[in-house]
Amino acid sequence: MQLIDLDFAKDYTYADYLKWTFEERLELIKGKLFRMSPAPNRVHQELVYRMTGEVYNFLKGKPYSAFPAPFDVRLPRKSKDDKDILTVVQPDICVICDPSKLDDRGCIGAPDIVVEILSPGNNKTELRNKYEAYEEAGVKEYWVVVPQERTFLKYILTDGKFQASRLLTIGDDVTTEVLPGFVLSLEEFFADI
Repeated sequence: MQLIDLDFAKDYTYADYLKWTFEERLELIKGKLFRMSPAPNRVHQELVYRMTGEVYNFLKGKPYSAFPAPFDVRLPRKSKDDKDILTVVQPDICVICDPSKLDDRGCIGAPDIVVEILSPGNNKTELRNKYEAYEEAGVKEYWVVVPQERTFLKYILTDGKFQASRLLTIGDDVTTEVLPGFVLSLEEFFADI
């Protein structure tokens, strides 16, 4: 099967996703296919690298895990059976505090923190479709980084709905209740970008 054989109007499951052998990367959100951007630009990858390093260094010696893309995150709604899972995403970075959610294929269930670093062309997918999927799945914090504007927005799940922080930028520090003691200086994070 090749990408051109897929019907983008049809609904698919994780069981279907596992059968695909083509190289193009896709995400599945509520059964619908979404093409992932071609290889992200250098700035995007630099910020993924920086954020992963900050989180990794903070998590050393703690029973939590962080993974950069590509890493499948399956968000089941009712059943964890492959044929019932309609959402499989690959966030730029995800933090999982419950090791029972990890298996050889990635994460099954909501990560505690999901980080998406926006690239030109993927903003609609990130800000609408993934926002809804992450909120419904129970992701505790959804971090959205906009490199072009050097901004950081954190959505915090409160009573089942995301609440946005104020818009953060250079001069601000990012903290999180999910990882007490974690501090990300946006001055350093966005340096030379």
